[in-house]
Amino acid sequence: MSTAPQRPAAPGPLAIGFDDIRAAAGRLAGVAHRTPVLQSRTLDALTGAQVFLKCENLQRMGAFKFRGAYNALARFSAEQRRAGVIAFSSGNHAQAVALSARLLGMPAVIVMPQDSPAAKLAATRGYLQPVPGQTGQPVGEVVLYDRYTEDREAIGRRIAAERGMTLIPPYDHPDVMAGQGTAALELIEQTAAFGPLDLLLVCVGGGGLIAGCAVAARHLNPAVRVIGVEPEAGNDVQQSLAQGRIVHIDTPRTIADGAQTQHCGTLTFPVIQQAVAGIVTVSDAQLVQAMRFAAERLKQVIEPTGGLGLAALLSGVVPARGQRVGVLVSGGNVDIARYAALLADSPPLSA
Repeated sequence: MSTAPQRPAAPGPLAIGFDDIRAAAGRLAGVAHRTPVLQSRTLDALTGAQVFLKCENLQRMGAFKFRGAYNALARFSAEQRRAGVIAFSSGNHAQAVALSARLLGMPAVIVMPQDSPAAKLAATRGYLQPVPGQTGQPVGEVVLYDRYTEDREAIGRRIAAERGMTLIPPYDHPDVMAGQGTAALELIEQTAAFGPLDLLLVCVGGGGLIAGCAVAARHLNPAVRVIGVEPEAGNDVQQSLAQGRIVHIDTPRTIADGAQTQHCGTLTFPVIQQAVAGIVTVSDAQLVQAMRFAAERLKQVIEPTGGLGLAALLSGVVPARGQRVGVLVSGGNVDIARYAALLADSPPLSA
């Protein structure tokens, strides 16, 4: 198994610093989309806040994960690129690594749950196919597993060792964390004319996004409060903060498939402890409400995990009246039939 590319140590005890995020932004320039920031008078009226939604559902492959995956793969040595990359993911990191590998011309193997959303599975397989009309492109493959009975990390390590590939995990990797942090960097740059943010809401799975975003946001504005949002059924990070150690849980049963992690990372957790003000949770029903609001009022399709921050704001779980609030909308990859069914059973919000 190839090791991750060598990189300078981040200052202090944390895995990344702000310089790492700036460097990642340079690698992503002209490759990743600079996603828009949306505002809504209705949302402001409902919450009593001035809200800025960073729409990573409009990022390449439909989620913020492209930032971290491309940043990590772009730092591979020539030898690592020849051997290729392996990743495990419920869907968005899978697509991100597959697309990044295709753009950088390297082989890829993606380990995915057999019950992954069909749209995410189909997109991942599509990115792993040769580009039509071009020859010599690497061809990748998807390896399926049962998320409730098998260990995806063990599967990934085994294949990496057998094939000499470099394993890039979905969140617990410095280059992944730094790449994800560029989303908050952009958001703060894009909203600077309105004044500094008071609050930043970020969805939490394994902690890569919130770790990177917290480092970026707190460097640029030490007064900002960064709050993470988890599904009620999967509040392992909330428990971890309360107990001062990484808590492991069974795979949570929630519609937020991107947050069905069993524990946060050994690299992400110290950042969360130091830079995140707290973790809150929302129910699946509140997630559906957020998805419906985004569709009806913002004309945006967001996946359940992508709506965690918005759900916390709309439900009042995080009071925000009188504050300038940034919300990371993390992704929009959702099966259309499932999306329609969820929204059909949900009553609309009223201002």
